[in-house]
Amino acid sequence: MKIAVDAMGGDHAPEAIVEGAVLAAREYGTEIILTGPADRVQEELEKHKDHSSLPIRVEHAEQVVGMDEAPGKVLRNKKKSSMKIGVDLVKSGEAAAFVSAGNTGAVLAYCTIILRPLKGVDRPAIAIQLPTLKGTSILLDAGANVDCKTTQLFQFGIMGHVFAKYILEKENPEVGLLSIGEEDSKGNEITKEVFQMLKSSHINFIGNLEGKEVYRGNADVIVCDGFTGNVALKISESLAEMIGANLKSIFKTNWASKLGYFFLKSHLEEFKKKVDYSETGGAPLLGINGVCIIAHGSSSSKAIKNAIKGAKDLIDKKINQHIQDDIEFNLEERKGGLWNSIKHIAFGEEDKDNGNATPELQEPAESKKETSDPDS
Repeated sequence: MKIAVDAMGGDHAPEAIVEGAVLAAREYGTEIILTGPADRVQEELEKHKDHSSLPIRVEHAEQVVGMDEAPGKVLRNKKKSSMKIGVDLVKSGEAAAFVSAGNTGAVLAYCTIILRPLKGVDRPAIAIQLPTLKGTSILLDAGANVDCKTTQLFQFGIMGHVFAKYILEKENPEVGLLSIGEEDSKGNEITKEVFQMLKSSHINFIGNLEGKEVYRGNADVIVCDGFTGNVALKISESLAEMIGANLKSIFKTNWASKLGYFFLKSHLEEFKKKVDYSETGGAPLLGINGVCIIAHGSSSSKAIKNAIKGAKDLIDKKINQHIQDDIEFNLEERKGGLWNSIKHIAFGEEDKDNGNATPELQEPAESKKETSDPDS
């Protein structure tokens, strides 16, 4: 297994990226290909005394994608960038995954154009892990798709179900649809249609979720369009910053508050770890024919190390194969399949085979394909 890492992506590149790659190579033994200007990347590598004994090599790239560059211009003008070369390595099969803390829009554009979506997936989605009162939940889409069709949101639900089952290890993950009310009738026309589609699928769909339910952990998977998901994510980040700043100010008020901090320090450190994005490393881009982790722009070396681990887990657990199986099971038209039921619910059409809605669907069987693995 080799993982390509964009050495020039992020606010602290290449220093933090190279250090994170070194940490991952030491701890996990994963082979890493760093993409970027060879001289600059090699200079950073040599700051680590044991770099020559680690499974790390450098792939030269002449160009670097800026954090504020428009994705369209990047696609046209940056054909030899560290980001594109990393994605090309996955396309060719030389690397099994790609990790970048660079321009999110550019990563999304490169992956969608070069790697292409999985069969049956219209658009890939960014999946963000959120800490909740009950553990960890996943929200998707977190910004890849501003406007979504009903079928795309439905696919997000399937992909989220697969991620929660195999990566978060939830035996029967509960999937909720983010809306303005819990009642079945709440939401816009798109969410109402998606509600019925998810309800008729094989996944454990629990209905609509209001925003207040997200951090209570009442669902393992929260489905929404990228506009809503990104707004929710950014509000959450600013709230976390506000809480942290206020707590720091409170504990510095006087000697009594400083004493209180002394007794609470271990609990506060535990809470900080729970909400620290660097613990998960980054967000997977689900639904592409390959594995990609998009790390936070301000990622530290610790975050990059954990992003590489996240990519390794997606490969080891064959997440793309499971997504492919579930998408095909739910979206391919077949006798007694789901698609006629969706048409019946959404458009009032009857099953042309027997004039009835389709029966209850069962969990798809594990894949019998032993020779093909889209993750690699």
